[in-house]
Amino acid sequence: MGEFAAGDAAAALTRAEELGITVRKSTRWYVWYQLVFGVAAGLMVLAIGLVKAPWGTAFGGTFWAAVIAGLSLYAARQRVARRGFGRWHAVLVASWGVLYGVVLSLGLIFFPGVAAWWVAGAVAVALPGLIGGFLEARR
Repeated sequence: MGEFAAGDAAAALTRAEELGITVRKSTRWYVWYQLVFGVAAGLMVLAIGLVKAPWGTAFGGTFWAAVIAGLSLYAARQRVARRGFGRWHAVLVASWGVLYGVVLSLGLIFFPGVAAWWVAGAVAVALPGLIGGFLEARR
């Protein structure tokens, strides 16, 4: 009876290891999600800041809505999200929101059409997604 229990335990540990590998592989989707989010956020800021109104705002807003819709559908189709995903995603969106608000507010008031401001702002707004994707890939 002792050998049978030891065999069951070994099989259970092997299965747990296999499942752990599958889960780790299945959560890699979030790296791409964050990278696309970051690049799209930067492009949206460039469009809003550098393309003549109202076209830049219209294009930037439409582009952003399409990207977020696509990312939402992509995320909803994933089988697995790693532990802590909700908290990690909330930090991504909150930090993006703060940076986006600051860049847009200051840019539209003090730096309309100033390419240096909008390029730097686009990089800043893209950073939460890009850094998040890098950190997620290292896990």
